[in-house]
Amino acid sequence: MEKKLMRIGISLPGELLDQFDKILLKRGYSSRSEGIRDAIRTYNQHYGWMQQIRGKRAATISIVYDCSKKGISSTLAKIQHENMDLINSSVRFHIDPDSCFEVIVLNGEGEKIVELAENILSLKGVKHSILTTVPIEKNKNRT
Repeated sequence: MEKKLMRIGISLPGELLDQFDKILLKRGYSSRSEGIRDAIRTYNQHYGWMQQIRGKRAATISIVYDCSKKGISSTLAKIQHENMDLINSSVRFHIDPDSCFEVIVLNGEGEKIVELAENILSLKGVKHSILTTVPIEKNKNRT
């Protein structure tokens, strides 16, 4: 079975590409294209995992964002106020003058948590985001 290869063009900051190339070299990739294919496969698998999150969940969304970017802090605050039914708490601190690390603790329906995580991830200025969830099991009496 012959696979049709598609050619694409992307624009990246030089620093990001340099870091990617160093990782490719360390990991022994034969080409930048193979590394990008592997990264896209991983991204697709992660998206598939997120789409399977169902039921009551406890979760965290950990993000790193550029707090010097105009509007990002107020947009994150607005999103959190709109989702107070899911959010139990959050904590934020400055990593450096331009970067903030924030952890949002949630409890609710998995589908709504995923939707919130995707909304945050897609914001311009969010550099890194990780969603972690665990199912909430009903408390069983132990004897």
